[in-house]
This record gives sequence, C-alpha cells and structure tokens, in this order.
Amino acid sequence: MQSLAVKRALLSVTDKTGLADLGAFLVTRGVELISTGGTMKLLKEKGIPVTSVSEITGFPEILGGRVKTLHPHIHAAILASKDDPGHMKTLAEMNIQPLDLVCVNLYAFEMAIQDDPGLEAAVEQIDIGGPTLLRAAAKNYSSVCVLPHPDFYQPCMSMLQESSVIDLGFRVKTASYTFAMTSRYDQVISGYFNQKA
Repeated sequence: MQSLAVKRALLSVTDKTGLADLGAFLVTRGVELISTGGTMKLLKEKGIPVTSVSEITGFPEILGGRVKTLHPHIHAAILASKDDPGHMKTLAEMNIQPLDLVCVNLYAFEMAIQDDPGLEAAVEQIDIGGPTLLRAAAKNYSSVCVLPHPDFYQPCMSMLQESSVIDLGFRVKTASYTFAMTSRYDQVISGYFNQKA
C-alpha cells in the first residue's frame, strides 16, 4: 500500500529520547498506544493513555522480562499484510487488530560490555524481543511503519501532520535502516562471544 494510516502503535524503547512527544502526538491523532515495562511507565507518568502488551496477549511478562512481546497476538498484528484479504480475514477470525506503527530500539549491548562483565552477565543484555519486533515490522514495510531510532520520530510526525498518512518511501527507508541496525547489533554480540570462546 502506498499510504498508511496509523490507528494502533506499539512503543517499546530503551532510548526514551523524544518518546513522550511522539506518544502525545499519536494520541492526539486518535492512535491507540500499546507498550511494555519502562516505556509504558514513562508514558503513564506523562498522562498519556497506553495499553499494556499483557492486556493484548492475555499473558503476563515472564522469565524476568525475557518474554514480553513474543506472542501471536503481537506478531500476527505486525506481520499481516493489509493488502492480503486472507491475512485480514485470519486476524478478524482470531480477534486480532493489526498494528500500523512499531517504535522500538534495542538494549545497549555495546555499552553493557564496555567493562567486560563476563558472558553470564552480558547475555542478560542481549535483546531478543526488540530485534524480533523490528525485523517483523521492517519485513512488512508495505503495511507497517517501523521507527527504529528517535531521529525518525519528527519526520514521521510531520508527515502525519501534513497528510494524515505515512508514505511508502519513508517506510522503505526506515525498514532499510532497521535491517542494517539489527545486523550490526548481532555482529557486536557475535564479536563478544568470539572473544570469550
């Protein structure tokens, strides 16, 4: 699809730069916000209405936060093609509402290993859900806008302010950035593991 309207957004970020402004802007446009952990806490503290991922999935965060967003009610909502009637029929049958925007950035693994805490401590800083969400949204750029870095927030808001939709070119650009970012993230982790091997 060329133009994407935004009705539901998932926000789950480590770097909270610009988060409150983005959340407030989206809410003024009638967008439903879904979030987790510290991101949800910050939004609530700013008086921004937000729904927890657990409310959407019907499943609590478990394993000390290792499993939060890894659930079909989240990933089907991201990966469904809005141009595919079969996909949309499946969502309707399973009472899953599609997501239109995914704003995620990653645990700062590179910073976490600067003082070399050791492999056991370092693995707790490896983001699993974040890259999964990012890659899913980037793969489905035709139906979802991914915002992998705060630098993209203002251009996205400006576009929505001016035309009420996010155009395909911007979605391809942010998807490209996302794949490069997650690739680099894995390279840093791999490099650390190689040092320890």
